[in-house]
Amino acid sequence: MAHRLRLFLSVVLFSALFVPFSSAAPPNIVLLLSDDMAWTDYGFMGHPDIQTPNLDKLASEAAVFPRGYVPTGLCRPSLATLLTGHYASTHGVTGNDPSPKYAARDSELFSRQRAQLISYLDRFETVPEALGKLGYLSHQSGKLWEGSYQNAGFTHGMTRGFPQPGGRHGDDGLKIGRNGIEPINEFLDLAVAEDKPFYLWYAPFMPHTPHTPPQRLLDKYRDGRPITIAKYYAMCEWFDETCGQLMESLEQRGLDDNTMIVYLTDNGWIQDPEKNGYAPRSKQTPYEGGVRTPIFYWMPGKIKAGTRPELVSSIDIYPTMLAAAGAPLPDDRPGLNLLPQLTSGDAIPRDTLFGEGFAHDIADIEDPEATLLYRWCIEGKWKLLLTYDGEVNRYQSTHPRDEKGPQLFDLIADPAEHNNLAKENPEVVARLAEKINNWYPVKRAQTITTPSP
Repeated sequence: MAHRLRLFLSVVLFSALFVPFSSAAPPNIVLLLSDDMAWTDYGFMGHPDIQTPNLDKLASEAAVFPRGYVPTGLCRPSLATLLTGHYASTHGVTGNDPSPKYAARDSELFSRQRAQLISYLDRFETVPEALGKLGYLSHQSGKLWEGSYQNAGFTHGMTRGFPQPGGRHGDDGLKIGRNGIEPINEFLDLAVAEDKPFYLWYAPFMPHTPHTPPQRLLDKYRDGRPITIAKYYAMCEWFDETCGQLMESLEQRGLDDNTMIVYLTDNGWIQDPEKNGYAPRSKQTPYEGGVRTPIFYWMPGKIKAGTRPELVSSIDIYPTMLAAAGAPLPDDRPGLNLLPQLTSGDAIPRDTLFGEGFAHDIADIEDPEATLLYRWCIEGKWKLLLTYDGEVNRYQSTHPRDEKGPQLFDLIADPAEHNNLAKENPEVVARLAEKINNWYPVKRAQTITTPSP
């Protein structure tokens, strides 16, 4: 009898280690994704002026990673990474558009190249496709570049996608948030009626330009600030308000008790005070202003709340979501399944993060190296940034590449990356450059890995 009891307890313990969420009721999964928002611009990240009470409340109950990153600081490749769990150099969608330098925007060639880029998604099982095998319903709203919501594997959604009129990066989906969240409410009612778990992709065009916040929020932030700053701050709070509306919708339907929420932004943003655009070392770039984002995982009672010091990446979200749902994890995804550490509170077994940057305009849609501009890695306090010789068409001022040699920053002492410490630390540069090369060797792209004397 004692032996049977020990065996039973061993089986229970084994099951608890590998099935942290209840298999009887698969959790709903919600992705909250802001668009063009700086990693500093939240109440829970310590911003002195921008108010984000709804995200702050979620963060207070979540596992929060202030040192979160997206591998690529541009929306389309970043979103494709969230869908596929792969780096841009693998999924192939490295920029936003085929380069108009080689294919006029209204030409048949340009359309064929757009269609080919979208077809790259067919090579991978997306998150909604993987969850769909387990009976999940899924809904897309907001940004989506890779064709219609059905093409990306969602059962429901808003985006019609290319080649439909306006189908570049979201079309009808871009109305969500700015025009309310009624399509989401209708989907939630459907999921309740059918008693099915769901995956919700909420990626509103916020605080992305055009910065057109409600007057009541703009007035709140006008006090002595440039109008460009006030509008951006107001847009951040407006996005937060819509997250509160979504949470209220979940609570009203009794869905919040068994829902995992993941938050991040698709890429960074530093508002230029002089104009309606981003400042240097911001969107599109591999600097902290382009690739850093807080990432949090929320599920009270299952995920341990607290601020975590570890490095995490959006590349981890694919396997973590699938693990939460009980789906099998593909062997070829480079991200980490964080679920064991999220539920236990144990340290995440990682010492290095990797990322890469490409030009907005894709010169060769079959060769990522043609527009490779940067690769980087972070190890502890150190960040090494290598600059490559890929082609830039438009947005040349965003990528001046004045510094050709390696750039090494101490992110703890210098999070704004003002001081290049490569000359003083050649051994660190050599070690991290080797890590980058071992992570993803390039064939032809050229860089300089030796600090200049």
